Amino acid sequence: MSDKLEVGSIVTGKVTGVQPYGAFVALDEQTQGLVHISEITHGYVKDINEYLKVGDEVKVKVLSIDESAGKVGLSIRATEDAPQQTAVKPKKARKRQTATILPEAEEQQGFNTLKEKLQEWIDQSQREDLIKR
Repeated sequence: MSDKLEVGSIVTGKVTGVQPYGAFVALDEQTQGLVHISEITHGYVKDINEYLKVGDEVKVKVLSIDESAGKVGLSIRATEDAPQQTAVKPKKARKRQTATILPEAEEQQGFNTLKEKLQEWIDQSQREDLIKR
């Protein structure tokens, strides 16, 4: 690993390989790091090839250095300003539907709430002719 490389430093490197999960960037003759797909740019990246290709020179920020594994985590997005947030439109409030009381003839149709059925179930549970033995 390069001795001059520190977490937080911004360096220029050259893309040496592109994979579906990220891009490999050579920082110098001995050091290479990975820019994960989530660190390519602000926003969602479906295909890295739309943003980078082998041979591109990129400015990257060092996110992590793992000396024992020989891995360097890099970010292109950390070197760019975040895009301005657009104002989010508030969602329209949904009208709440209120329950309507139906005449008894219509009450048997459709679904009944538990509260409406509770007394009926209590009465049924106490009827001898409905109790299984």
